[in-house]
Amino acid sequence: MTRAVLSLGSNLGDRMATLQGAVDTLLGGPGAPAPVAVSPVYETAPVGGPDQGAFLNAVLVVDTAGTPGELLARAQDAERAFGRVREVRWGPRTLDVDVVSYGDVCDDDPDLTLPHPRAHLRAFVLQPWLDADPLAELPGRGPVADLLAGLVAEDTGGAQELRVREDLGLRLPGGEGR
Repeated sequence: MTRAVLSLGSNLGDRMATLQGAVDTLLGGPGAPAPVAVSPVYETAPVGGPDQGAFLNAVLVVDTAGTPGELLARAQDAERAFGRVREVRWGPRTLDVDVVSYGDVCDDDPDLTLPHPRAHLRAFVLQPWLDADPLAELPGRGPVADLLAGLVAEDTGGAQELRVREDLGLRLPGGEGR
């Protein structure tokens, strides 16, 4: 089994129902990864792209026996199941699922770059990941806590504001979660 990290985001429609549906879809069916942890849900301002509404973001930590490509296919299947359309880069979306890391794999494959090439620059990935796994490390970059601290120190314009949504929580199979 390999530990992998998936970042989830939604800013169209019923964002919370979409995130929960994504967790259920990602962790259901044959060959599904085993859940390890799910982060709290954060509301975040969009980073890059056109003007658009706020996102709900979370991180799902899993153990998988599948390959990175199989995990990516599962993520893309979940996006399609929730009506993801790729028209505008970094535009609004019903669901965005990114494979952030897959064990210690570092790979520049254009179909799936590991770890995610911008994860170390995104508070909406690092903060939920840190909540789900306080000892997390981003391969080739170091401890997630250090990356987040450096990012927060650099962000004087508030471009990566995020706030935990204590009123929302994702469930893992079996009722576990926040």
